[in-house]
Amino acid sequence: MNKTVKITINGETFEQSVPIRLLLSDFIREVAGLTGTHIGCTYEGVCGACTVQLDGAAVKSCLMLASQADGHEVTTIEGLATDGKLTPLQQAFNDHHALQCGFCTPGILMNMDEFLKKHPNPSDDEIRVGLIGNLCRCTGYGHIVDAVRDASKRAR
Repeated sequence: MNKTVKITINGETFEQSVPIRLLLSDFIREVAGLTGTHIGCTYEGVCGACTVQLDGAAVKSCLMLASQADGHEVTTIEGLATDGKLTPLQQAFNDHHALQCGFCTPGILMNMDEFLKKHPNPSDDEIRVGLIGNLCRCTGYGHIVDAVRDASKRAR
């Protein structure tokens, strides 16, 4: 069974009839053609690589159906920067070498972008708690925490 969904992703509207069980992550990758949203845990929701923002709230797109996003706005990593200018968070990740292979980075950035809106001056412990839903297999998280802390200062 199919359902027609209309989802705005990074300001562009995509309307298509899709299987009712199609995941939002697959809609983003297959229908919208945006490959920055990664699938790392085979659709179990534990790694956070698929994190996007739905109406500004960080969600794991591998745990949502595309039909649940019908009529909503989704922001992916491709839509985080504006006019080619990195956000303070993206720039801080670059400056602090807060990534290695980069597979988890889009999901972490989407999660921490929302986190910093709610916690503009977080402590290191608060940042670590905020990162609980994102797994990085390459770093020890130290550089990530440094980058998020620096981004919070840059944004203020």
